[in-house]
Amino acid sequence: MMLFGLEWAYPLMILLLPLALLPWFNNNLDKTVAWTALVPHDPLSRTISLSLKVLSSVVIASLLLAVASPAIPERTVQRFGEGAEIVLLLDRSRSMDDAFAVTTQAANYSVAGDNSKRRVARTYLTEFVKKRPDDRFGFVFFSTNSINLLPLTYSKEAILNTIEANSLGKGLSDTNLADALMNSAIMFEDQPYRGARIVLLVSDGGQLMTDEAMELITQRYKEMNLSIYWIYLKSRQEMTLEPSDNDNILYTDIPERKVHEFFKTIGVPYRAFEAGSLEDFAKAWMKLMNSNIKR
Repeated sequence: MMLFGLEWAYPLMILLLPLALLPWFNNNLDKTVAWTALVPHDPLSRTISLSLKVLSSVVIASLLLAVASPAIPERTVQRFGEGAEIVLLLDRSRSMDDAFAVTTQAANYSVAGDNSKRRVARTYLTEFVKKRPDDRFGFVFFSTNSINLLPLTYSKEAILNTIEANSLGKGLSDTNLADALMNSAIMFEDQPYRGARIVLLVSDGGQLMTDEAMELITQRYKEMNLSIYWIYLKSRQEMTLEPSDNDNILYTDIPERKVHEFFKTIGVPYRAFEAGSLEDFAKAWMKLMNSNIKR
């Protein structure tokens, strides 16, 4: 039943609201006093008595209204948005603590400090999120296992704090990319389709995945209409995802290239941005931010 703009489960309880006046009706406690001068003036008692009556009436009325179970009626709210839904999938393996885009093998094992791939990724992820106010973001990080840290949200404060917290500490040795890709897709389960759905992978390496894992990932990403963007952080400047005539023999069969080839065969939109230097990394993010990521 609709009443006063609310739906009431038990509207008849409203008819009992006059019971809230019961505290104001009490037995006659008047006493006959022979000499009124014996009766002291006591304003405090009068105030307490009045307050208790008011409180009792409020309690009775509140209980009756609670039993009547008022509720805001169901309504449809239209929401217009121009952003996308993006799951940030960040590699937290130990190699992300190494120096970014080095030129020598020895430098690859040096202490990276502020130039580590992890810290560089944090800086640009933060900038990316700040410049896309209309997007919903989720966050997954992975190494040996993947963890869904933050479900899809419009809260920029939540995602920025998650990015900052994820940059702390040290990474683990292994990379379980297959599990991370599946968990990223899970973020979109039971979510109404609002438009562009993107898994943004930020990683410096790949993983040899089983045929079964690749089949499951392909099926899930097609069913959920997901796109994959990969910011590839090179450990060595000369490493590329695409083969070339001048390839070093060490790079001809690296897992990164196998993952790159797999992404191209899934059948969903896919783009890779290679960063072999800080300048290249900045350019890659500019391309990403200017790309057609919208509903």
